[in-house]
Amino acid sequence: MLYAIVIAIGVYLGKIKVAGISLGVTFVLFAGIVAGHFHFTAPIDILNFIQDFGLILFVFMIGLQVGPGFFESFKKGGVSLNLVATGVILLNIGIMFACYFLFFDTSDQHALPMMVGTLYGAVTNTPGLGAASEALNAVFPVDTPQIASGYACAYPLGVVGIILATVAVRYICKVNLNDEERQLQEEEAANPHAKPRKMHIRVSNSYLAGRTLMQISDFLNRDFVCSRILHEGQVSIPNRNTIFELGDELLIVCAEADAEPIKAFIGPEIDADWNVELEAQPMVSRRIVVTRPSMNGKTLGKMHFSSVYGVNVTRITRQGMDIFAGRNHHFHIGDRIMVVGPKDNVDRVAEIMGNSVRRLDAPNIATIFIGIMLGIIFGSLPFAIPGMPVPLKLGIAGGPLIIAILIGRFGYRVKLVTYTTTSANMMLREIGLVLFLASVGIKAGADFWDTVVAGDGLKYVYTGFLITVLPILIMGTVARKKYHFNYFTIMGMLAGSYTDPPALAYANQSCSKEAPAIGYSTVYPLSMFLRIFTAQIIVLFFCA
Repeated sequence: MLYAIVIAIGVYLGKIKVAGISLGVTFVLFAGIVAGHFHFTAPIDILNFIQDFGLILFVFMIGLQVGPGFFESFKKGGVSLNLVATGVILLNIGIMFACYFLFFDTSDQHALPMMVGTLYGAVTNTPGLGAASEALNAVFPVDTPQIASGYACAYPLGVVGIILATVAVRYICKVNLNDEERQLQEEEAANPHAKPRKMHIRVSNSYLAGRTLMQISDFLNRDFVCSRILHEGQVSIPNRNTIFELGDELLIVCAEADAEPIKAFIGPEIDADWNVELEAQPMVSRRIVVTRPSMNGKTLGKMHFSSVYGVNVTRITRQGMDIFAGRNHHFHIGDRIMVVGPKDNVDRVAEIMGNSVRRLDAPNIATIFIGIMLGIIFGSLPFAIPGMPVPLKLGIAGGPLIIAILIGRFGYRVKLVTYTTTSANMMLREIGLVLFLASVGIKAGADFWDTVVAGDGLKYVYTGFLITVLPILIMGTVARKKYHFNYFTIMGMLAGSYTDPPALAYANQSCSKEAPAIGYSTVYPLSMFLRIFTAQIIVLFFCA
């Protein structure tokens, strides 16, 4: 009953928007604080158990989400963005320590843990709060300082401050939004595509006689489209089950680079006058789901969608996140790609990618709990580091996160089906998050009034605002002046480095292109990992 009331009230109040901004499910924390303040609570063992279980579930589902894109984000084009995002994270930590030494009594053992909570409220990162809270439990097993109060003080202004600071970067760097849009359009127009090659060839390889188009395509392992076949004087449109015979003439479309290998395998190029054009087909836009196992790990660039299949891939969505559709993008089971082109061509791509939604409907619950088990074991392993008073353990936040990232990226190689629908991932993640926030809030509520309202609450508010704003102003300017990133890409990068969806939503409203989503998705995986990992390092090095 306690959790039902706290979570329900928190979720509903979190939907209230002020100037278009809401606190979302994080309001569950505030509802829990109120409940704890009025002694509407539960035995501490139950609160701790539910808090830990919620944190594990929440962090593991985040790891599954970011895993497939984690290693790709370090490839060409992503390194500089991730360097800037890492700079933002380090500056957040540096300014937190500067505020601690300038404004607080360093002899107070509760001041630094409270500042750690303020840090993660200022950067609106709940997983970091969970990691820091768990590390504190290891350092202070009896009387654990509550960092949730600091988080609660800084979070509201953190949400607003990220957007305000991003806007300030625009004026500091004298950015013209129309010029930025025009630059994106020019880059898009200049993007090179593989040159298509259309040719008529005659089947002369006796090995192909009696083979289907699918068998030939699999054996050749080249991307091509056979759009016509002349067999015994009749021209028809072949499908995957069409059988080739010696002497058949084919109309093939392929990338220029693949033309010679295809001719060498199938037969010589010929002059033909039987080319019959298709009737004009309507252009369609269709969302296709990658369900064919053979597509796992294939790159977008090698598929030649534009030159060979005559379609454009305009959007790729993975676990609810837009992924940069670069040539080196690796497809994974469950990716949803938006394909635009003539209907027959789009149907061909759908057949190649699988597009069997039913295959993905069954939840892969075993993978989730196998991963959680491995994550807990891995998180409990001690790593001795010189200068650290206790061995470093990644704990129930870091361990499951790292295992989930590895399973999300490489699980298919050991036959672990890691795909969960976006809605299933979000549901499990949100359940874990609200259980964690409610537990933390209820435990913090008893001391919240003395700590915040009657104590140094105002200090935590304005120091949190400094932690939020200053790194954005500094690194946003660096990204513009030194690396010359497009401003809309910078907006997405800053939102991703703070793992803040409201800031991304604001950036997307400001731009008609995909640049903010690209910047966000490029730095989000590493930023989430660093937020969680540094939380534990700070606590174990400085709070012990």
